[in-house]
Amino acid sequence: MSRSDILAKFESHAIKTTPQRLEIAGILLEKPQHLSAEQIISRLRASGSSVSKATVYNSLKLFGERGLVKELAVDSKRRFYDSSTHAHHHFYNIDTGELSDIEDEQLYLCHLPELPQGTERHSVEILVKIRNRQLL
Repeated sequence: MSRSDILAKFESHAIKTTPQRLEIAGILLEKPQHLSAEQIISRLRASGSSVSKATVYNSLKLFGERGLVKELAVDSKRRFYDSSTHAHHHFYNIDTGELSDIEDEQLYLCHLPELPQGTERHSVEILVKIRNRQLL
């Protein structure tokens, strides 16, 4: 994604532009992907950036709140930031820490539970946690 594309996304999501946010978004939005804050920090360091950890975490929180990215909590300690913000499903490999998309046509839902009174469905997203097979 070009700098002008990122700037347009920032504007449409009411995100103030800073050089640090541009660097972070440049990594996260370069293609459809799921990255943790640690992976983003690692890529920033590899490119010679000095953006602080706190700035990365604060920017990711802001990006999630404003809908620029989707924040996914796969467990109590691990979060991913998904550059694809439409409702979709995921596999999470507990052993490798990899998060990957499940194509819509691979999942068939035949019945959803009755919603609590006074609510309406916003989206349905399923996280399937998997492990590598243990060879004997």
